[in-house]
Formats: sequence, structure tokens, C-alpha cells
Amino acid sequence: MPENQSHTPSFVNEWLTTLEPMSLAELVPEPEQAAFCSADLINGFVHSGPLASPRVRGLVEPVTDLFTRGWEYGIRNFVLLQDTHPLDTPEFRAFPPHAIAGTEESAMIPELAALPFAGAFTVIKKNSLNPAIETGFDAWWDEHQDLNRAIIVGDCTDLCVYQLAMHLRLRANALGLDDFEVIVPANAVDTFDIPVNAGTGPGSAHPRDFFHQVFLYHLASNGIRVIRALTSGGAGVSTGTASE
Repeated sequence: MPENQSHTPSFVNEWLTTLEPMSLAELVPEPEQAAFCSADLINGFVHSGPLASPRVRGLVEPVTDLFTRGWEYGIRNFVLLQDTHPLDTPEFRAFPPHAIAGTEESAMIPELAALPFAGAFTVIKKNSLNPAIETGFDAWWDEHQDLNRAIIVGDCTDLCVYQLAMHLRLRANALGLDDFEVIVPANAVDTFDIPVNAGTGPGSAHPRDFFHQVFLYHLASNGIRVIRALTSGGAGVSTGTASE
């Protein structure tokens, strides 16, 4: 095995081959009852700073395209969860200082801010991987009790995307929301890559394919709808895959 790779279990790879693109019409029959929920599409993970990643930067085009198609389809709820940290946050014991409040790193990426409907975005700042601890996310959700679909995009698959999708799924379960569905298009989420090397211990390596693929599998194992991509019409050809 090359140093910079880590094998994904064969049963996960087999499952990944079964993922199909699905259309907005198939998965979101009532666009007024759907929401896009974005994790950390900010400059500090996309364009600049110690945690900016080329893999995450690759999300810009598919997510802006999906947002645009979703808006044209009639979706009007867009919630952007964004890391915004004080200088003394304990999170910096695990990760390099990033997305400090008031800096350019903590700002929404300009590609999303430039969308003509960006004024409809609800931005919720967070100081942890979780979207709802000491934030207004659950209060926003409580004010939108008609929602029955949440489409998750952003980064990172195994960190904030995972926390966001799982929070939505678990809270919906706890509230008995039988018709609530959490949808993760695999081409609209990603994570960073740190090649496997001679280092040991947590954080010394982070092979992207392994973590991206295994966490997609884990999300699906918890009742979250993971698809290859969300298309405009009927089930069609995806522009990205879960393993790219």
C-alpha cells in the first residue's frame, strides 16, 4: 500500500458503487418544505489559512450550482453554519487556530456571497464542530416546523458535515418527525487529506478517501439518505462521485 493511502473496507467500496444520482423532483417534492444546510463553506477551509484544503475548494462549483438549481426549483431556506472562533477557544488544542471572529477566514466564501439570492441566507455562527451547541440552529428549526427535507453540503465529511447531518437525523428521531429526511449528495461534501507517513498518533494522518467514504457509509447506516448527486431532472449523470 502506498504511504499516502489507506484502504477503505471492501464492503464500503461495494456500497459506494450502488449510489445513484437522484433528482430534486424525486427527493424534494415540496420545495417550500426543504432547506439547504451548509457546513463551514468559509474562506478558512476553502481559500486561505492553515486548514484550507484543495479538496474542500473543489466543492465551490458543485455547491454553488446546486444552490442555484435549488433556488430555481423553489427552495427558499438556506442555513449556513459557519465556524467563528474566539482566540481562546479550547478547540485550538486539537486544531490549528482558524476562522477567528472578525477575520477574513471566518467569512462566507465569496462565491456563495455573490449569488443573487444570497440575501435569503441565514448565517449561524458556531464555536464547535456541532451545529447546535450554544447556537441558534435549533431555534431556527423550531421556527420552521413545516420542513421535511434537509439537504446537507459542505465540509468536512467526517467532522462538521457528520455532526450536522447526525444532529438533524437524531433530533428528528427524538421529536418523532416521521416524514423528515436528511439528504447528503456525496459530490457536495468532502474532507481534507493528510498523507499517511511515518508519524503516529491521532492527527498525524488523515487519508481523505478513507474518511470521506467511511463516514458517508456511517451516515447512511444511521438512516440518512446518501446519494451520488442531486440533479435537476430525472435520475441522470452525476458530475462527481463519492470516491473522487
